[in-house]
Amino acid sequence: MTLSLKIFLSLVAGLALGAALAAFAAPATIAAALAIAEPVGGLWLDALQMTVIPLVIGLLFTGIADAAGSARTSALAGRALLLFAALILAGAAITAVFIPWLLNLWPIGADATRALMASSGTGTSGAVSGAAPATMTAGAWLRSFVPTNVFAALASGTMLQLVVFTGAFAMATTRLPEEQRRAVTGFFDAVTRAMLTLVQWILALAPIGVFALAALVGIKAGVEAIGVLAHYVAIVIAAQLVVIVLIYVLAAFFTRPGLIAFARAAIPAQVVAISTQSSIATLPAMVAATTGPLAVPDAVARLVLPMAVSIFRITSAPANLAVVLYIAHLNGLVLGPAELATGVAVAFAVSIASVGLPGQVSFITSVAPIALAMGVPIGALPLLIAVEMIPDIFRTLGNVTADIAVTTILARDEPQTAVVTAPF
Repeated sequence: MTLSLKIFLSLVAGLALGAALAAFAAPATIAAALAIAEPVGGLWLDALQMTVIPLVIGLLFTGIADAAGSARTSALAGRALLLFAALILAGAAITAVFIPWLLNLWPIGADATRALMASSGTGTSGAVSGAAPATMTAGAWLRSFVPTNVFAALASGTMLQLVVFTGAFAMATTRLPEEQRRAVTGFFDAVTRAMLTLVQWILALAPIGVFALAALVGIKAGVEAIGVLAHYVAIVIAAQLVVIVLIYVLAAFFTRPGLIAFARAAIPAQVVAISTQSSIATLPAMVAATTGPLAVPDAVARLVLPMAVSIFRITSAPANLAVVLYIAHLNGLVLGPAELATGVAVAFAVSIASVGLPGQVSFITSVAPIALAMGVPIGALPLLIAVEMIPDIFRTLGNVTADIAVTTILARDEPQTAVVTAPF
């Protein structure tokens, strides 16, 4: 049984137990259950939060350093990185507009929202539910990007400043002599590997932590919580579907074979993506699709596709930003243009850091920094991890489709290879 399935079953069991206790148990029994579940769930959430900042810094540093090194080695790699960046930013920006509009059009029930947030462990995060982020002038917002004291930013968890500093530091490291560069990147790589091991240990206890938090929700919110979680899944999937539509629009206008040929050629790889939920496992099918029916030169496919799998995940920033916007909506937060722009910037940056990680790890390392940068409480994240296995199917589907699309777009100016008839 996979960890994702264990966490999901823990969520279901916790909600069922909590709802049953709320409906049938005596007050003394409910109080005893709360006295056990609250510290257990809160302790697990605190342990998970403990790893966020050092892990994000290590992943972001190594990700940017590797990407910068790839761009310097090849003009095609440089163009690929620019296209990756433009599409990720576009997807995140569209999400920042689309999700608030969709939530206004299709809001959550007020009673269910209040009950869920009162019981989701938000209080353990140190953030006050319902508190709006402080507004600031445009000048103050721009200055907030740069930390005057990196260690103070680290201590206070000011994610936007940490992301900017880490990115600039990683870029500066690429200018060092090879021996010194390897020493610095080796240090961050070692820190990242150690933190990933720690996160894996904490996630091994996720079924216990999620069960405790779900029991709290079941006691205080009852079956209404199920409706909120289903609504959340639908909203996040909608954000990813918008991105997937964008990919097909780009394929229609910027690929040499055209939309119909692109759509037909992508189907076998998409089937593998849905069944495995892994872009890496889908790589052979993507190579077959691009070098076969889409007639991409072999040299282009074998350079761009591995880069895309390693660096480019177009659904990461939009989906993670959609999660944060949903949590903000649950907390009754009204986010202004500055907060949304901050969210887009951080979502773009941390999308580089999440690649190649297990789903539960990338969910925390990608969503929590965005939430912290935007002033959104993260206490609801453990419950949302439990249902992430459903949106994750669409994440992989969108990523694989985008990988094929960008490879085909970048091959437009290359000599065309012989076309192989698609086997369908």
